[in-house]
Amino acid sequence: MIRFIHKYASICHFILASLPLLIGLALLLGIFGSETAVTEWCRAHALANPNYKSIAKIITDWGNAVFYPVYLWFLITGIRQRKKSRLRFALVFLAVQLVVSLITVRFLKIAIGRPRPGEGLLFEPYSTRGAFNSLPSGHTCEVYGASLPLILRYRTLLLTLLLGSFAAAVALSRVYLTWHHPSDVFFGWMLGSVAGFATHLFSKEN
Repeated sequence: MIRFIHKYASICHFILASLPLLIGLALLLGIFGSETAVTEWCRAHALANPNYKSIAKIITDWGNAVFYPVYLWFLITGIRQRKKSRLRFALVFLAVQLVVSLITVRFLKIAIGRPRPGEGLLFEPYSTRGAFNSLPSGHTCEVYGASLPLILRYRTLLLTLLLGSFAAAVALSRVYLTWHHPSDVFFGWMLGSVAGFATHLFSKEN
């Protein structure tokens, strides 16, 4: 068992980091039965509990920004201390985030044209209107694209649990604030996972 965990350490940490979000989404859909019911409950709960809404707003607005100084530190120390592994890690991260979390996500949002919660049921493909740019969740893609490289780089249980829980909080805040459907967040997680693994693999020294 120990040999298995050591051999597939990256996969084990990825699964562990993803569990908080996947369990959260499964509970929401299991309890309420549909995405529409989840949205209705979240909207009503946020209206009745403004303090919770304020906390969720802080998490959703600033959650991804937490990682900016971290990767900036890798970039600066990589240059100043001539540590190629740090510099490569930061530059690969920036490139992957640009391609996946910005360009790909933006293209899919516009091409799919899924309405955000409360905006109706009819899709409007190739729409640039924000109300029809729900799928996938860009915040979710970005936060997993930023947290997973750190998780896979260090592979320590505490860091994996902390960053996995933090990423889940950012993703679920999008559902709670009714900016996204649970499935938007799920597909955002999938894209973010691809970005995270791409950063990890391409930044490794041969």
